[in-house]
Amino acid sequence: MNKLILDGKAVAQEIKSNLKKRVESLTEKGIVPCLATILVGDNPSSETYVRMKGNACEKIGIKSIRIQLPKDIQTEELIDAIQELNNDDAVHGILLQHPVPSHIDERKAFEAINLKKDVDGVTSAGYGQTALGFGEYPSCTPAAILNILKYYQITIEGKQAVVVGRSPILGKPVSALLLNENATVTTCHSKTANLPDILKQADIVVAAIGKPKFIQGDWLKDGCIVLDAGYNKGNIGDVDYESCYNVASAITPVPGGVGPVTIATLLKHTVDSAEKTLT
Repeated sequence: MNKLILDGKAVAQEIKSNLKKRVESLTEKGIVPCLATILVGDNPSSETYVRMKGNACEKIGIKSIRIQLPKDIQTEELIDAIQELNNDDAVHGILLQHPVPSHIDERKAFEAINLKKDVDGVTSAGYGQTALGFGEYPSCTPAAILNILKYYQITIEGKQAVVVGRSPILGKPVSALLLNENATVTTCHSKTANLPDILKQADIVVAAIGKPKFIQGDWLKDGCIVLDAGYNKGNIGDVDYESCYNVASAITPVPGGVGPVTIATLLKHTVDSAEKTLT
């Protein structure tokens, strides 16, 4: 069986190459696409993600603003900071880095983001629009997974897809996106009984459960497509890569799979938002 490694770096590079031209065109018209990232506290992983996103912005000409807030900030103070960005016409996208400290009402903070600037697809209205098929900015990791499948011209329509995970910014929206592409979708989670039996039926598997090396190769159907959206300590995904590689016809590596495309998708949504100011 021919084995296809789904190289997220190649997908991301194509997206960013196209974006660079669009950013140049906007800049000539006096508009510099701008992404504002809010970081609460000093979580080292979050610091790394924010830095990566900022670097990615700068490489293609997007302005990156970093808002660093103390870890003991209260929910209402965080919302005030979000509202300032909502009211700033020079800001086209707002990203609240997840997770925030536990005393903050994260959902309330997400809901404060203006839908037109919700480039990471975290608001309930954005999710609802995505599920109904007309969302402009779906959550970036789910959108990245669809981008990878389309880049490699992998058929989604008519396929059995199993999503393992049901988080509001990954499992649920990717299930909706796959359903909108006419896949038959089963969403599994920590309470699902007989998960290996369900996975044996899947043509497309999306791993988004947040447990390192959780999904095993002998749970999978021969020739299935595996998209690993997990990112755990030590650069380890949610699937046991070696055993799943032996069974799958195509698989994303970790790192270098879904991650780079997620960042590229965030940049694309920011540029999309900036372009809307011209209309």
